[in-house]
Amino acid sequence: MSKRSPTSLEVKLRVVKRCLQNETNPSYEAKQLGIDKNTVTDWVRKYKADGLDGLKESRGCKAYSEDLQLAAIRDVLSGSHSIREATKKYHISSKSVLTRWISKYTNGVEIKSTRKVSRMNKGRKTTFEERIEIAQYTIANDLDYQKSMEKYDVSYSQVYAWVRKYKSGGEEALKDNRGRNKPAEELDDHEQL
Repeated sequence: MSKRSPTSLEVKLRVVKRCLQNETNPSYEAKQLGIDKNTVTDWVRKYKADGLDGLKESRGCKAYSEDLQLAAIRDVLSGSHSIREATKKYHISSKSVLTRWISKYTNGVEIKSTRKVSRMNKGRKTTFEERIEIAQYTIANDLDYQKSMEKYDVSYSQVYAWVRKYKSGGEEALKDNRGRNKPAEELDDHEQL
């Protein structure tokens, strides 16, 4: 559960805007407020990602799917993203949350969803055209799988698989040929028997 911040929304907004306009820096503002520099840096990051809503106090823990947690952990451990970059990419509330997941993962503790799994994370049936659109959208948004999951109401594993197939084989790779009989001209001698 997040701690209640004694800093008002108005103060946070004023500090963030001053930092973004290069009138001040997070270190100076943190010292003036008697808080950690990373807190001010987090305010700036959250404001850039979510606007004013990013600065508001949350009313409870944010829910994260197991797939999202594992994707963020793998991005950091593979070296493709820093903890700060992964926190931003996956809209994780703070670096300490991601650091805690990484610690659990590297110590062999099973990673589980932080809340009851919603329908969004279970996936759904899609059309060929939807799969193309979702893959293209994800690629156009710097492989932001979470954003695609939320927009199209599909699971992380679906989005990840479609992007991978689309990158390696184009649109044709996204066709679902399960349960389809091959036309006679595609059958080889052995299959015709």
